[in-house]
Amino acid sequence: MKIAIMGAMPEEIEPLLSKVTNIRKSEYAANTYYQAEYAGKEIVIAYSKIGKVFAALTATILIEKFKCDRLLFSGVAGAIDPDLDIGDLVIADGLCQHDLDITAFGHPHGFVPEGEVCIPTDPYFRKIAKEIAVKKGLPLKEGIIATGDQFVANVERKNWISKTFDAHALEMEGASVAVVCNALDIPFFILRAISDSADMDAGFDFDKFLEGSAKVSADFILEMVESIEQ
Repeated sequence: MKIAIMGAMPEEIEPLLSKVTNIRKSEYAANTYYQAEYAGKEIVIAYSKIGKVFAALTATILIEKFKCDRLLFSGVAGAIDPDLDIGDLVIADGLCQHDLDITAFGHPHGFVPEGEVCIPTDPYFRKIAKEIAVKKGLPLKEGIIATGDQFVANVERKNWISKTFDAHALEMEGASVAVVCNALDIPFFILRAISDSADMDAGFDFDKFLEGSAKVSADFILEMVESIEQ
């Protein structure tokens, strides 16, 4: 077993790198990959850079080049569910692309032929996450996370995404990772810590809360690594 752990930005993987051992750096395809160990398991950590294309590239390399057979994503997201507050944890039971639009051809938002609007995550990983949340006394929300190549700060756009996809949170990588893992039959999991709430100006709050929210998510992911059975 070899577990891939992804983030989108350096801030999202720095808390991970500070706790793993036997780190070996590899440079490949204009990115850095950190092979390491944690809780007796082999892991490979990387941040993809922001956006769907970079995330898909990084996920594919982790699976095809580094031979990871499970993938966990740790990072931050913006809330569109008004019940979510800064620092809350959200696990995706499914991921959709809110900016994918060929409705002119009669298809629903987020759909392309031979694809699906929402790709589900691995139920075993979701089960582990819920058990950890109970053990730690942490509130944990489960729902749809919407992905797009847009940093959405507009309240009207947030409301449209919430209504169209029944989504709880917004980010810029998860659904592309889902497409890759689904196609290559790799169990995957997406965890996001909320960095800005639904009624806030995302651009104002993001930098302020990124570091703390990313640490919350990373710590949770490492507990999951400990719990995954060989």
